[in-house]
Amino acid sequence: MKQSHLFTKTQKENPSGEMSINAQYLIRAGFVDKLSSGVYTLLPLGLRVVKKIQDIVREEMDALDAQEILMPSLHPKEIWETTGRWNVEEMYKIENEPYGLGWTHEEVITPLMKKFLLSNKDLPKAVYQIQTKFRNEPRAKSGLLRGKEFIMKDLYSFHENQDDLDDYYEKVKEAYFNVYRRLNLGDVTFLTLASGGTFSKYSHEFQTITDAGEDVIYICHKCKIAANKEVAGGTCPQCGNSELEEKKAIEVGNIFKLSTKYTSPFNLLAQNGKPLVMGCYGIGITRLLGTVVEVLSDNKGVIWPKSIAPFAVHLIQIDGGSIDVVEKCSEIYEILQKERIEVLYDNRSEKTAGEKLNDADLMGIPLRIVVSQKTLAANSVEIKARVEMEASLVKINELVNYLKRNV
Repeated sequence: MKQSHLFTKTQKENPSGEMSINAQYLIRAGFVDKLSSGVYTLLPLGLRVVKKIQDIVREEMDALDAQEILMPSLHPKEIWETTGRWNVEEMYKIENEPYGLGWTHEEVITPLMKKFLLSNKDLPKAVYQIQTKFRNEPRAKSGLLRGKEFIMKDLYSFHENQDDLDDYYEKVKEAYFNVYRRLNLGDVTFLTLASGGTFSKYSHEFQTITDAGEDVIYICHKCKIAANKEVAGGTCPQCGNSELEEKKAIEVGNIFKLSTKYTSPFNLLAQNGKPLVMGCYGIGITRLLGTVVEVLSDNKGVIWPKSIAPFAVHLIQIDGGSIDVVEKCSEIYEILQKERIEVLYDNRSEKTAGEKLNDADLMGIPLRIVVSQKTLAANSVEIKARVEMEASLVKINELVNYLKRNV
C-alpha cells in the first residue's frame, strides 16, 4: 500500500481527553478513531492488525476441534428470561421492544445446540464465534481496554460429564497461552485464579502485567500462577506460598466451568436424562489490540510483533525530489509486492525526512527500509528494525533474500 493513498493521517499531538497510551498511540498513528466514550472505529491500519489477531485466535480455536459460527447480536427477551438474566445491567435494552443487544451468548448457544446434540454420539462439541458485542459499561475508559462496543471471541463447549469438561478445559488453557505467546505477551501473562461463583471453586483469568492495568493480582513465582484480590488471601491458593508479588494487570481472557447453569433451564440433556455440563471461554480481540500497545510500546510509538503488524516492512522514500530515488523506491515497492512481502510505501512528497521517520516510529512496523541519495550511492538501502537503535546497509540486489530471512 502506498501511504499517500491512505485517507487517514498521523497526528503530532495526543488526542484531547485520552489518558491511556493505547488510545493515544492508536489514534495518533491512524489505527483507530474515537466516535464516543468506549466506541471506536477501526481504520484501515487498525483493521489489518485486528484481522491478524483474529486469525491467530481462530487457528488456536480450530486446533481445539471447535467449529466457528456467527450468532445474532439482537436477542429476544424470552431466552434471557429463561435464565433469569433479562434485568442484568450489562445488557442494552431496546426501548418498547422485547429485544436486547448481546454482551454474551450463553442464552443463544444453549438452545441452539439443543437442536443438534441429540445423543451421546454427538458429544463432546465445541463452537465459537468472533463477534461485536455491546456492554452497558458505566466506566468506559482506558481506550480499547474497557469499551461499550468491542470485538470478542467466545467459545462454548458441551460435555456428557465433568471429567470430559475438565480435560477440554486444560486444553483450552494451553491454547490461550499459545495465543499470548504468538502476540509476544507470553512472558508477562499469568493464569490467574478467580472466583468461580456458583459454577465451581475457581474460574480462571489470563492477566497481562502492565502498569496500565486496572486489576491487581498476586503472583506466586513458585507455582507460576497468580490470584486476583477475591481469592488471594495473603497466600497462594494452590501451594500456600506467602511470598506473593503484587502487580497491576489487564485481563486478556477468562474461562469458566459453567456446570449445568445454562443447560438445565434450557433442558439440554444427555441420554441419562441429566443436563450436559458446559464451559465458556472468552478473549477480547480489541482489548488484546490495546494490551499489545500498552505492553510493547516505547516513548516513540507502537512496537508491533511481527505476527500482527499491519505490514512487515515500511519503505521510506527520502529526498523525494530526486528522480533516481523515486524510481528506485517504486522499483523496490513493485518487487516486494511480487514477492508477497507486505509493505507500506511512504511516498509522500510533502513530508520531510524527519516527519517520515517519526511517523515510522509512531506506527511501529517491524522493519524500516530507507532509500535516499546517500544509500543509492552505495547501491544499498538502510534497514533498521523498530526494536533496534542502529541501522545497517543492505545491497539492493540482496534485499529480497534479506527480507525473506527476517520478516
